[in-house]
Amino acid sequence: MTAPESLVDLTRQLVAIPSVNPAGEPGTDQTGEGAIANFLADFLKLAGAEVELSDVLPGRPNVIARWPTVGKKPRLAFAPHTDTVGVGGMTVDPFGGEIRAGRIHGRGASDTKGPMAAQLWALWEMRDELARLSHEIIFLGLMDEEAGQTGAAAAANSGLADFVIVAEPTNMTVVHTHKGSLWLEITTHGIAAHSSRPELGRNAIYEMARVVQAIETQIAPALALRSDPVLGSPTISAGVIRGGQKTNVVPDFCRLEVDIRTIPGMDDFLPAFAREIEKAAPSATVSVGKEALAFHTGVDHPLIVKLGKLGCAPAGAPWFCDAAVFAAAGIPSIAIGPGSIQQAHTADEFIEIAELERGAAVFREFLVGLRT
Repeated sequence: MTAPESLVDLTRQLVAIPSVNPAGEPGTDQTGEGAIANFLADFLKLAGAEVELSDVLPGRPNVIARWPTVGKKPRLAFAPHTDTVGVGGMTVDPFGGEIRAGRIHGRGASDTKGPMAAQLWALWEMRDELARLSHEIIFLGLMDEEAGQTGAAAAANSGLADFVIVAEPTNMTVVHTHKGSLWLEITTHGIAAHSSRPELGRNAIYEMARVVQAIETQIAPALALRSDPVLGSPTISAGVIRGGQKTNVVPDFCRLEVDIRTIPGMDDFLPAFAREIEKAAPSATVSVGKEALAFHTGVDHPLIVKLGKLGCAPAGAPWFCDAAVFAAAGIPSIAIGPGSIQQAHTADEFIEIAELERGAAVFREFLVGLRT
């Protein structure tokens, strides 16, 4: 491998490698993180790191890179995710890396190949000094962030780091806390009957109507009374409802999918929620579809203070990322990177080159500040 000529060149090369998460509707048959993991391994070896590719799922590895160091030191990990969302409906070439009006376009340019490139370029520029810093430096390229976060879970459970800097497009603010996302499926159970004799059955849709009313009039207002000083209140939204088989059959089932955006300290929420749902509809059952955790890292952490001195202010976020997985394992974590979350997942996704360069410069100065 020949080293990229510039930060822009590196970003464009990363965008050009399809690494679409296969979950959902990828919009391409070029899925998985294998190809980008191999590229990163070659680049990181050029930068002087010892590299391991560790399969989390078949053909979908985490990238683990360590730089030689002297003595035992706290371990600092730079941790971008290597997957992207699907490419269906994009109005730009998802893997073209086209430069237009000072922007690099393509899937992942903002989320999160641009922020990843900014971290990598800082590590590249500092490659001859990394061994002498106050921290042992590690790079973690994490697969599957856009679906199950299994890459972050594997890395967190391995205890690879003492502090993790997740790369996300945060406009170079330090996201030290964010909301979680709890997807629940509520099912009401009825008894089927011919619709000409509805009294012989039990209508599961009517049961679900009472659940929806309870969510709107009782549960949502109760959530609004909870509050976090940075994140505000948790929210709940009913997103999908399905029920019944035919118009002339009393429905024996109805399912509702809800999205709850949680704040730290809501460990007691799910049992209480299930009780309220069962009060509204005794036949109802509640199951967890997907959960991404909320997290909080104190802004007084020395590494957050160092970033603050470089102009990176602390902030909260309504979205979730891999930082929460590390925090849940007891590893202080943050998310930071150039670019805007408003460009993530869009049809014409891009990152401003000026912001990309600013991000790389901040990461480099952060590393310079770790000189002993």
